[in-house]
Amino acid sequence: MAENTLRDALVDEIRDLYNAEKQLTKALPKLAKAACSDELREALEAHLVETQGQVTRLERVFELLDEKPRGKHCAGIAGIIEEGGEMLKEDFDGPVMDAVIIASGQRAEHYEIAAYGTVVAWAEALGLTEVAEVLTETLDEEKAADGKLSALAEAGINEAATAEASDEADADDEDEATIGTTEPARVGALARSAKRRAKE
Repeated sequence: MAENTLRDALVDEIRDLYNAEKQLTKALPKLAKAACSDELREALEAHLVETQGQVTRLERVFELLDEKPRGKHCAGIAGIIEEGGEMLKEDFDGPVMDAVIIASGQRAEHYEIAAYGTVVAWAEALGLTEVAEVLTETLDEEKAADGKLSALAEAGINEAATAEASDEADADDEDEATIGTTEPARVGALARSAKRRAKE
């Protein structure tokens, strides 16, 4: 569809968001399943329910605009989901995986916040007050979801992920210390220990 007017651009962007939300309804369960933190899993599951409601809300927007509800492939969210999926394949454990999931989730939220902010502004400029109000409900939910993810990260997940990295570094140091001990030195230490036992 040619974007001849701001209203045309608005409809095009709504179709993009409609597809984005549908993609996210498939991606969020995978993030929730991979989460180690119960709180993070619950937050993702709660946002999945919100996202399903956002799809319905966009269908209401199509109705208000007298347009057929249909999506247009959202390459932006598809890329974010693909990137998140690649991160889930990495061999991260516990809090580190949770930190990665939060990062993936927030990339999607920031994309949506920008997109919904735009369509709200356009709807208001076009005098489509009810459309703007419906879209603002979703914009507020996206901002709240982003805030929840930040709160979970700051409440301990990032700190736990950092602690895990420190534990791994300590273990690596111990391994290096063992590797750095030459075979003759170990043999000498064993010999000295045996002599001490013999004297006792």
